[in-house]
Amino acid sequence: MKLLNHRAEGAASAPPLLLGPSLGTSYALWDQVAPELSVSHRVIRWDLPGHGGSAAELIAAGATVGDLADLVLALADSLGVDRFAYAGVSLGGAVGLHLAVHHPQRVSSLAVICSSAHFNGAKPWQDRAALVRREGLAALAEGADARWFTPGFTVPRLVRDHRDADPEAYAACCDALAAFDLRERLAEISAPTLLIAGREDPATPPAHLRQIADAVPGATLVEIPGASHLAPAQCPEAVLTALRAHLDGPARRGMKVRREVLGDPHVDRAQARQTPFTARFQDFISRYAWGEIWTDPTLSRRERSMITLTALVAHGHYEELAMHVRAARRNGLTPEEIGAVLLQTAVYCGVPAANSAFAAARRVLAEEDDGDRP
Repeated sequence: MKLLNHRAEGAASAPPLLLGPSLGTSYALWDQVAPELSVSHRVIRWDLPGHGGSAAELIAAGATVGDLADLVLALADSLGVDRFAYAGVSLGGAVGLHLAVHHPQRVSSLAVICSSAHFNGAKPWQDRAALVRREGLAALAEGADARWFTPGFTVPRLVRDHRDADPEAYAACCDALAAFDLRERLAEISAPTLLIAGREDPATPPAHLRQIADAVPGATLVEIPGASHLAPAQCPEAVLTALRAHLDGPARRGMKVRREVLGDPHVDRAQARQTPFTARFQDFISRYAWGEIWTDPTLSRRERSMITLTALVAHGHYEELAMHVRAARRNGLTPEEIGAVLLQTAVYCGVPAANSAFAAARRVLAEEDDGDRP
């Protein structure tokens, strides 16, 4: 089976984020945003059928947004991606809405950008499909800047992609937009949802995004001044800021758990020492260690503390061990239980390692005893 053309960026082990394009564009629409998002995510951006590098035969006349969503799921399956965050522009946003309604188990979070739950009825899209099938895309591409951007702004690469798209595939995507209307099912969306509107967007005005925000439980709406229909290309910094705030749920959750386990004084000191050089590492710790691993309910915090103590002894990280002895006490382990864990390490990690570990733990526990004295 042929798959949608795509580009993957970021660590394979990072949380996956799929980025969908607008009609007439390629994944180059995300050129100013995707590299930054790939710092914390496995970013997978894809091309519509007949656009960019995707084969035109992946779509046919009478196609639906559901057909496009199936192609996206096939791509995700081929990459071993089960559950993913999703962000899409215009038609790509409609695909995201469809996925969130019909395949909620696959979508961890949703961002819908310059898009709609409907696209002003079927007739304009039926007329456009007929025009493209009859005359091709050259004339339509001439007016792309007016539809996509505010006056004086352009992205030549995207206009070229529009002109070079396969006319029949483009027309089939128009068929999909003509048939799309999810207004009655928006309340079913359970994924955390962000709506981004371009305040100068003539194709999907802010009112379309407000309609979605009002219907989707807990949704957030951001309007970008000066942005037209292709906001990621025209206002990438604003889109990036909104997406980062939307996607950093694990980091916020992780910071809460980090403070609960390690204590406010330790975390405050770590934050005070943070520099631009270490900021990404601190975000990594909060997002993955504390926001993903320590929040997994499979193991209790007591159990995680015991595992962590053992791992730190095994690798000789005694300064870190002292910190996690304190954390183990906060997680409910008694001094006797901590001693039993360290005794276990004497068998499997070696007596010298356990000796150093007992010394570090004794100092921490002695601090507790001193604190109890009047």
